[in-house]
Amino acid sequence: MSFFKEIFAWWHGNTWGTRLTIWNQGRFVGEDDFGNRYYEQKKGVGPAGRPRRWVTYTDLAEASKVPSDWHGWLHYTVDEPPTAENYQARPWQKPHRMNMTGTPEAYRPPGSILTHGGRPKATGDYEPWRPES
Repeated sequence: MSFFKEIFAWWHGNTWGTRLTIWNQGRFVGEDDFGNRYYEQKKGVGPAGRPRRWVTYTDLAEASKVPSDWHGWLHYTVDEPPTAENYQARPWQKPHRMNMTGTPEAYRPPGSILTHGGRPKATGDYEPWRPES
């Protein structure tokens, strides 16, 4: 089954078309802690007037798995890849955490029917909109 996944299913990693494109047009730039690999166009420029940049994921293709340092490079915010500079993450940059929607660890705000406890009391500062007659 993995043979067919590699041919047709891009969300499970590289397809043969991706491997061919990397071999023909890509230059390996670096790898992150998750094992994702980053590439840049060898020669020429893409439609935006600069070399294309892309990532291949080790497993499930989830864009939120790209760390902030590589995200900046992929989106042309910085010119140098994190492998060429001594990048230090900012204190507010958090490590990746999968989307927990639908799991017991999902975020449930106060007042949600799925949380324990009651809904916070209204403060009385809300005035509903009424159309003018």
